[in-house]
Amino acid sequence: MTENSDLQLVPIRRALISVSDKTGIVDFARELGHFDVDIISTGGTAKTLRDAGIKVRDVSEITGFPEMMDGRVKTLHPRVHGGLLAIRDNPDHAAALEQHQIEPIDLVVVNLYPFAETIRRAGVTRAEAIEQIDIGGPAMIRSAAKNAQDVAVVVSAEQYAAVVEELKQHGGALSLQSRHRLAQAAFAQTAQYDAMVSSYLAGSASPLPDRLTWTMKKISDLRYGENPHQQAALYQTSTGSGIANAEILSGKEMSFNNYVDAEAAWQLVSDFEQTACAIIKHTNPAGAALGETAVEAYAKALATDPVSAFGGIVAFNRRVDAAAAQEVTKIFTEVVIAPDYDPPALEVLRSKKNLRVIRMRSLEQSRKIEVKEIGGGMLVQTADDHKLSRSELKVVTERQPSDEEIEALLFAWIVCKHTKSNAIVYARAGQTVGVGAGQMSRVDSVKIGAMRAQLRVKGSVLASDAFFPFRDGIDEAARHGITAVIQPGGSVRDDEVIAAANEHGLAMVFTGVRHFKH
Repeated sequence: MTENSDLQLVPIRRALISVSDKTGIVDFARELGHFDVDIISTGGTAKTLRDAGIKVRDVSEITGFPEMMDGRVKTLHPRVHGGLLAIRDNPDHAAALEQHQIEPIDLVVVNLYPFAETIRRAGVTRAEAIEQIDIGGPAMIRSAAKNAQDVAVVVSAEQYAAVVEELKQHGGALSLQSRHRLAQAAFAQTAQYDAMVSSYLAGSASPLPDRLTWTMKKISDLRYGENPHQQAALYQTSTGSGIANAEILSGKEMSFNNYVDAEAAWQLVSDFEQTACAIIKHTNPAGAALGETAVEAYAKALATDPVSAFGGIVAFNRRVDAAAAQEVTKIFTEVVIAPDYDPPALEVLRSKKNLRVIRMRSLEQSRKIEVKEIGGGMLVQTADDHKLSRSELKVVTERQPSDEEIEALLFAWIVCKHTKSNAIVYARAGQTVGVGAGQMSRVDSVKIGAMRAQLRVKGSVLASDAFFPFRDGIDEAARHGITAVIQPGGSVRDDEVIAAANEHGLAMVFTGVRHFKH
């Protein structure tokens, strides 16, 4: 190891550059040229640099072998990895370098094949995905990072500026501290890459494999967590979709609670095929509705509980126009989420400086599995993506529900799925009437949903996320004038509950599916 000072500086005399993402690489290589760095490169990277007038040697000149097998084999060679792994002040290593005419490599600049971008593409085949699994790149990164005492490794264009700045400070050398920092980032990169490949391959076989690994990239620190005394940050997985990957168009920085509620809002509206709007407070719907237009859906959702909507999260599953934007900005709203916005709508929304405006990439559900951390481990389950069809409904009462009631029941069922258990939702076709959420007793949710209702409960229908354990919930709901009930069924007292519905002249359907949300 060459030590120029207490910083343990290593001059960068030779660099190997092989990048898939060529962002900034020409400028970076030019900066290396100012320090007379001998540049070795591969394939398309070498061509890019040569076209920019930068002197480059092909890796095949070093190895004595041409790139082959469609580029699968080019850097997997002792003259590459010997040049990376040799400990410079080890006499045996130095002798091996001389004996086999291996040139030491002081800097590796590598970023990997775009596996993540490939698997995000709609309709990508397994063969296409596997072809984008990088082999030589991770091998070089790991070799260089292991030998950080003598070699520096750069794995991201975001690192170029800092490396160049230090080269300028130290006359073309990098400190040991920087090499160690770069090595840590390099191993984090290859760990994330391998975990992503492993998850993809496991996901194609089983949603819950024997081993489940993933890594996350820190996007930003948040001001605090759920409460001011808690630290928090936003991390991004490799899916490329979902709230964590959404585009924030305007407004203040998103908070921890904003992200949690935004996720709940987006998941709800994404479950509807019709134009839908949801207003969320503390992950529960203060109101949800369907409409012919976004503004109609919003107005109907707001009417459910305009008091609780204050400071809420508003989500649309359709493009937002100026009319909807005008209505949303009439009360204080924390976040608005939609697939897109008309330019006049953006102008209106951006006039509210504290309103966060989020554009989602697509309506595609990003979550395949859900995780909850417990002491010493994680609970993992497949996402609750069940969609109920009319044909699955089982009428269990003497009275059959009308077509209008069935439409209202199916709507209420979707909203109930996204409400904290014990969940009760009163609704009409395409509009919530009242919501009872998160109670320890189901009958209390029935009472609270009716009590909180700002719209007329009489004539509405009721959805319950799980079965009624006693008839008291039906009796209480009937007292408020509902006409029909949708619930999973499956209680040992189903007969008593059905009898209660018949006594009150209600229609009741069983779904056979439960939607607990804890």
